[in-house]
Amino acid sequence: MARKDKTGLSYRARRGWSLVILLLGLPLYIIVAVKVMSMLDRPPILIELLVYIVLGFLWAIPFKFVFRGVGQADPDQKE
Repeated sequence: MARKDKTGLSYRARRGWSLVILLLGLPLYIIVAVKVMSMLDRPPILIELLVYIVLGFLWAIPFKFVFRGVGQADPDQKE
């Protein structure tokens, strides 16, 4: 028999946390990234651009499980 125990966040929780991350966390991350880059000596523009592109992808890696499936319909909701 297959158990229907779910581990992890529910759909509603993931949706709420994704909004918090996008509306509060991402702007804070951008501010910190720009602040840290401004404290260093300014590298050539292509290297600086590459650093910002890499940082733009790195912020999402820890939160990948939160964003997975959020844009789709609630799988637990009855029709």
